[in-house]
Amino acid sequence: MNKPLLMPVPGSERFASRPLPLGELRGRIDPSLRLHEISSTALDDLDPLTYEVIRHRIWSITDEMGETLKKMSGSQGVTEANDFDFAICDELGQEVQVGLYNTGLVASMDLAIYWILQHRSANSGIRPGDMFLTNDPWVGGGLHQNDTSIIAPIFIGEELFAWTSAVCHQIDVGGAKPGSANLTATDVFSEAVPTPPIRLVRGGEIQDDVLDNFARRSRSPMHIHLDIRAKVSANKVGQRRLSDLVSRYGPTTVKAVMKRMMDDAEGRLRARLTSIPDGSWSSVGYMEQSEVGDRGLHKICLTLTKNGSDMTFDFTGTDPQVGMINCPYSGMRAGIMFALLPVLAGDIPWSVGGFMRCLKLISEEGTINNASYPAAVGWAPISAAWATSNLVAECLGRMLDTSVELRPRVQACCTGSFDIVTLAGIDQRGLPSVSMLFDMMAGGYGAHATSDGGDTAGIMPIPMGRAPDVEMQEYLSPYLVLWRREEPDSGGAGEHRGGVSISTCLIPHGTPAPMSAAFSGNGKARAESAGLAGGLPGGVAHDIVVQEAHVAELFANGVIPSTIDELGGTPIPVPNRAEMILGLTDVMFVHAAGGGGYGDPLLRRPEAVAHDVGNGKVTRRAAEKVYGVLINDDGYVNEPGTLNRRNQIRIERVGPGYSLPAEEPLTEGNPISVSLIVIGDTPEVTCRWCGHTLGGFGSDLTEHVAIREQAAIDAIPGTWADCSAYVDEEIVYRTYCCPRCATQLHCEVTPVRQPAAMP
Repeated sequence: MNKPLLMPVPGSERFASRPLPLGELRGRIDPSLRLHEISSTALDDLDPLTYEVIRHRIWSITDEMGETLKKMSGSQGVTEANDFDFAICDELGQEVQVGLYNTGLVASMDLAIYWILQHRSANSGIRPGDMFLTNDPWVGGGLHQNDTSIIAPIFIGEELFAWTSAVCHQIDVGGAKPGSANLTATDVFSEAVPTPPIRLVRGGEIQDDVLDNFARRSRSPMHIHLDIRAKVSANKVGQRRLSDLVSRYGPTTVKAVMKRMMDDAEGRLRARLTSIPDGSWSSVGYMEQSEVGDRGLHKICLTLTKNGSDMTFDFTGTDPQVGMINCPYSGMRAGIMFALLPVLAGDIPWSVGGFMRCLKLISEEGTINNASYPAAVGWAPISAAWATSNLVAECLGRMLDTSVELRPRVQACCTGSFDIVTLAGIDQRGLPSVSMLFDMMAGGYGAHATSDGGDTAGIMPIPMGRAPDVEMQEYLSPYLVLWRREEPDSGGAGEHRGGVSISTCLIPHGTPAPMSAAFSGNGKARAESAGLAGGLPGGVAHDIVVQEAHVAELFANGVIPSTIDELGGTPIPVPNRAEMILGLTDVMFVHAAGGGGYGDPLLRRPEAVAHDVGNGKVTRRAAEKVYGVLINDDGYVNEPGTLNRRNQIRIERVGPGYSLPAEEPLTEGNPISVSLIVIGDTPEVTCRWCGHTLGGFGSDLTEHVAIREQAAIDAIPGTWADCSAYVDEEIVYRTYCCPRCATQLHCEVTPVRQPAAMP
């Protein structure tokens, strides 16, 4: 492996955008740029009806911007997978309204506007009709170089009134490898060039020299041209509609609504946080294989502290930046928003500028999820940013579990990584082809405290994401899809089951030459979709290339293959980071992880398990091994056999001296999960199923629970291979159970070196 470039580059700190007090920001803006600002009395004068009318109109404007982008774009990621987003911001860049698409893309749009105000207001100026292009993840506006933003100021008269923005993932923006996916990169100089904000549109006209300069780097320059123009048009739609709104209601009223939207979002989130008991929740995750050839594990740490109406996300202890798995500060911020928006604020309008006021971030510079320039960050969204969101989702779930009123919002981790493949070669028309596999948009959602997770329901970072239409995939790219389906046992077992996820299997088709394939994901050695309250994590991701498969022979005999074994040939498991050649007779199988489960699997109703088996969500083996449910040949539950098997599992957990759990849990005190409750003035944590006291609230309960370690492949359904196939460290499945009734309270898949800790 190459050694990473650790030496900082003097001058690069100029591009590291960070939030700062608004008064300080104003002081850094050139005085010649006049800002449209209002007094507090304008907010007081705003009547409720006008507020609601304009607020909904602002939302509809952002939605129309998104529709404009989709209709004009020629990129599969936009038109088929919804990998884009948009935002309306106030004059200082605070996000007033963001879209429901890829929330990570706009989580740092304010950072980019802060930077433009500070570094472009004097030279080269910010004027009516301008738009700025950027794909610099350290500046903001996106998480890696493929995320290209077009950011546009709106002027009312001579005053800067607001900003609009449109951003999408460009399939290829240059660099050493197709799709800008260099899995061997150890610094940014081996990747696509980051472009700090540059004026693309001047006086309403696209500057051809700027656009040509940017598109020239790409292997798909026509897509770049088309997508950039689509984003320019989306901004023009937003500007025109906002200007119409101002003409009708006046700039002061519209600006008052924008400020009130952020104030209301802040107020509603603070009210929700105030209703939750204060506390701290910690989680540790690992990135597998930092680059091609690496077999290590790289740690990300999080402690979430909730105090009153404020949340602090402390990532102290995270490993130093390494390989190509890093994300900059914008990615860490996006990882928080990925989880916070749908889990904690799903029913609050997404005026993210208000939410940001409730958060404090603590992180050491130069770490995996706060990487300093010139770290490699080319795959930031699906590496460290995504891994960060897993930890945030887990901690938020445990935090919400302490509130009886908010427990229905509890959700285990969704698909723990985006298992992406970039394919490059010659398409069926004889032209160069670069495409990405977006099927993993159909991941499994995490289980709730009151219901199962959605099967192939999507991914948390892109609420409106979708798996592309198969026929459109085959039309745009030179391959044939053999199958695309839900995989049984990929959802985490629990009282409520995690959603199962998708698999897809394809073969090159219509192309005269082999294709290059770059695989990048996480969570093949250890499950990344953590469960909650004793629920199991979702199954791992798993990729296989079957070399010299017998597909042609099977087709000739009228057989459509549906399993790996039927394909013949030589199956080769694919590491987390791999660059391979896909031959004309080779088959590629890609399978994303499912959602985490909630609650001890032994608490699940046997009839629900039988129903899952009948519907192909759970195998009979998993039903017996994990849920302890035996099913007769007629599909109904074998009740005596199930009772015996569940008792056997309890003995395996804690030994023969256990007591059967009660039929109904304790209701006194304050429940902090389905199986734990806090009782007394000097609060003690107690098992809800047997009344056994485990220790003081907030103390380490590790010494008071039964701990067991097993190999994940033996214990977790949906684990396809031993972890030693991917990493060198020993990894175990560790469970924590009540020593009296054997109820499973917590479980984790972790390196042996990580000390046992009951959260």
